[in-house]
Amino acid sequence: MSLREAPEACDIGMIEAAATRLAGHARRTPLLSSPFLDEIAGRRVLVKPECLQHTGSFKFRGAWSALSALAPDVRARGVIAYSSGNHAQGVARAAALHGVPAVIVMPADAPRLKIANTRALGAEVVLYDRANFESREEIGARIAAARGLTLIKPYDDPEVIAGQGTAGLEIAEQAAEEGISEADVLVCAGGGGLSAGIALALEAKAPGLRVRTVEPVGYDDWARSLASGRRERNTVEAGGFCDAILTPQPGELTFPILRRLAGPGLAVSDAEVRRAMALAFTRLKIAAEPGGAVALAAALFRPGEMRGEAVIVTVSGGNMDPALFARVLADAAG
Repeated sequence: MSLREAPEACDIGMIEAAATRLAGHARRTPLLSSPFLDEIAGRRVLVKPECLQHTGSFKFRGAWSALSALAPDVRARGVIAYSSGNHAQGVARAAALHGVPAVIVMPADAPRLKIANTRALGAEVVLYDRANFESREEIGARIAAARGLTLIKPYDDPEVIAGQGTAGLEIAEQAAEEGISEADVLVCAGGGGLSAGIALALEAKAPGLRVRTVEPVGYDDWARSLASGRRERNTVEAGGFCDAILTPQPGELTFPILRRLAGPGLAVSDAEVRRAMALAFTRLKIAAEPGGAVALAAALFRPGEMRGEAVIVTVSGGNMDPALFARVLADAAG
């Protein structure tokens, strides 16, 4: 069977429909640039700062898309999600705006700010121990069944993928405005919802732009999976610096999309991520959380691994504890 014969979970029609539902609710984030970053990378670096999106990450796009696609009577009963923080906040905010209850299952070791923000947005938070492999999926399924809630998965949900793909529609338009028709588009990758959605949008609107997944060294399940052609699993799921993208393995729905459309995956070190976070702040005046800075780190410090005179980068989130950010900036200054 060819890669195109099996139906995929999402398509450009769903992404365009999600864009219509998101109009007036999500922010259209810009493409930022800095001559200092261009000099480091040896090419133009254009950064899409989804850290400026509502709730501080791209996850609001997918959450709003999924909730707004539910039948009103189903949505009214409430939703449940599991997340280390960014999907949690996106679903909590989208649920609050729709006036429906939300329960979020979060790892106990998630950044305190993300847990606090999720509660502040009106959601009920249920904590679990991911370090000892307690299953968030089992917890979520049990609560959903008991309360009649609809599960909004963080990436393996067609409407979530469609919502994230709206960022790809914007990238296609913005790249054309910048005169860029061929480039690698580096995307921070956890389960692959953002990468898959952007890849589908670019296939339809800007086929010269190619998605590349970026992950931390040691949690590079996407790079290994794209190389082997099958879903590879990480041996550990917690304890890494880039908490927002520490997923067990590529998504069941997202992997076929990226196996067909993505270039080879990239991986960067924690030290490179820290440097990228500091440079994002000093040169672009944005706050990038560790998991949201991996793509920028690859653009800056792995220039020989990509093609073209320009590279487009997502900064996928900016939610981190202030003390951590202060340490990163202090270490860079020192």
